[in-house]
Amino acid sequence: MQWVQHPTQSNLDSLNNVGCEAKIHFGNKKKEYLIAKIDELGTKSKIKNIRDFCRNINNFKKGYVTSL
Repeated sequence: MQWVQHPTQSNLDSLNNVGCEAKIHFGNKKKEYLIAKIDELGTKSKIKNIRDFCRNINNFKKGYVTSL
């Protein structure tokens, strides 16, 4: 809100820094999620749980699907 009310260079820089930090934070969270998901798929394939393994791979390939 400060940047909108008083658009100075320091306010713009702080806004850009916050955006970069948020991007890095959520990028790291996404990497952690994907690594955990891949490990889960690896354990399911090792214990011969093929049905869950295939179901999770298909869900992983589809990505995030919203229902309308």
